[in-house]
Amino acid sequence: MKRVLRWFAWSLLGLLALIALCGALFAYFIYSPAPIRPNLSGVVQKGSIQAGGIKRTYISYVPRDLPKGAPLVLVMHGSGQSAEDIRVETGYGFERLADQHGFAIAYPDSYSFDWNDCGKIGDYQVNGRDIDDVGFLNALTDKLITDLGTDKTRVFATGVSAGGFMSLRLALESPARFRAVAAVSASVQVPQNFRCKPAGTGTSVMIMNGTKDPLVPYNGGEVNLLGLFYKCGDVLNARASVQYFADLNKITAAPTAKTTAISGGDVERISVSTSPAPSLTFYV
Repeated sequence: MKRVLRWFAWSLLGLLALIALCGALFAYFIYSPAPIRPNLSGVVQKGSIQAGGIKRTYISYVPRDLPKGAPLVLVMHGSGQSAEDIRVETGYGFERLADQHGFAIAYPDSYSFDWNDCGKIGDYQVNGRDIDDVGFLNALTDKLITDLGTDKTRVFATGVSAGGFMSLRLALESPARFRAVAAVSASVQVPQNFRCKPAGTGTSVMIMNGTKDPLVPYNGGEVNLLGLFYKCGDVLNARASVQYFADLNKITAAPTAKTTAISGGDVERISVSTSPAPSLTFYV
């Protein structure tokens, strides 16, 4: 009887420890207070488009009195998230900027858990078939250019985590459509985990990585959470990722670096560019 009680007590303690760990992970990685909705000038709308025989969805924001020929920005969410999630996570920051600077925004939804980026490993298949996210994003871009009258030469893409990796794929395979991309918490996959087919022409790229990122290792290696979740294969280190794009864009100029102290930490900016374009900027 004592042995059973002892086993029960240890099992209960183990369960409580697991619950506490899950709670701590939730608080650290997921939870944050909901941001205050700003007073915006324009209209937020949900939309859909047929791409690759599949209904794809997105959210758009168009400021009031947006002039014809304004820029268009695509903002992509992370793994397991949605268009609405990235709006909230960024505190509606893109919409605030759109009101201030006059551009349209589209928040596309991935169809599976992950965006179908350049990695060979990831949850991007549906019914055993790869989802054509590049085709979807290109089609969405063309639709919005037509519907909103935005400038086809000033289309930009950005995203965080899986969305950042997808931004890099657009830079590689659709550089003619996207004038520049900004990838947050994303790096280029190692050759063994790389399956994209670069178009051969370059576009401007900005990569933002953190030295303490628990998911995408700054020094390269496997993308995962605590070695247990979100395993997406190996990536190059952050600086090697920048060099990859510099080589692809045939940029041979020496990089310039500048360090700025922000909120108690150092932010290093490394730029490699040609005149007038393309250019590579890397933040850490």
